[in-house]
Amino acid sequence: MANLNIPATRDRTLDAFKGKMIGGGTRSNLFEVELYFPDDAVPTDSTKDILSDKSRFLVKTAALPASNISNIAVPFRGRNLKIAGDRTFDPWSITVINDTDFVIRNAFERWMNLINKHEDNAGLTDPTSYQQDMYVRQLGRSTVSGTNPVSAAQVPVLKQYRFYGAFPTLVSAIDLSYENTDSIEEFTVELQYQWYDAQDSTGSTQLGTGV
Repeated sequence: MANLNIPATRDRTLDAFKGKMIGGGTRSNLFEVELYFPDDAVPTDSTKDILSDKSRFLVKTAALPASNISNIAVPFRGRNLKIAGDRTFDPWSITVINDTDFVIRNAFERWMNLINKHEDNAGLTDPTSYQQDMYVRQLGRSTVSGTNPVSAAQVPVLKQYRFYGAFPTLVSAIDLSYENTDSIEEFTVELQYQWYDAQDSTGSTQLGTGV
């Protein structure tokens, strides 16, 4: 059992708490998402460049993924022995601000039409033809080492997640109404993926090598 002989004089003050928050806390509004699309979903190289750049700014909500391992309950004389089961991966959802060129929404609609065409239920069958890797990056507020003062180009990447083999399964409707004022259109996209890797700012895994 763990040693519960906790020192009575342990510091539990606000200053002690402040001393542990040396980074000032991670902010959920400091992030960027980088989207990649199959070649056939993007008509020209210039549009691909626009998509790569625009996605880092126009994806307004995303998530750092959950880590899930299911539980297998093995009954034994009125009790259950809990055994680790298989890992599962939740869908990844993003919300995109819709600019007047519709470039990101158009790309997602073409992508889904490649997978399953509207008119005849045909589509790509080779997963390597319609799956792409995606990235979400947690950004920090401090300067990058060796830079001063802080600028937008110097904001550090604290952590990133790479989603392998992602593809969209839902592009949401955009509601239109005469009553909508002082608002900009946005839509959500739900993506499935095979697995993710948690990485540092250099792209090296933080999950270790396993057994």
